[in-house]
Amino acid sequence: MPEMIFRVRWPDGTLSDCYSPSLVIRDHLEEGKIYSLADFVRISRTALTIASDRVAAKFGFPCSRAARQIAAIDVAAARFADDPEATVTVVALT
Repeated sequence: MPEMIFRVRWPDGTLSDCYSPSLVIRDHLEEGKIYSLADFVRISRTALTIASDRVAAKFGFPCSRAARQIAAIDVAAARFADDPEATVTVVALT
């Protein structure tokens, strides 16, 4: 399966490279787009779950790396949970 990295900019300006085991992330996130924090977390979780399910369909087990990426996004997003104006920018899809 083709893997991809999506780079995001968090509300404090830090960059993170996030992993997806599938190109499905391109169907859910748009390069250059700014998302509310809640939308980014929700969309990322949905896309990464679909990607992990595709791995499971092909190999018989879900992608643990996708699950870890979901957890990492949740942890990063929690730092900004008190800011209702917090946004995340998708910098690149590679």
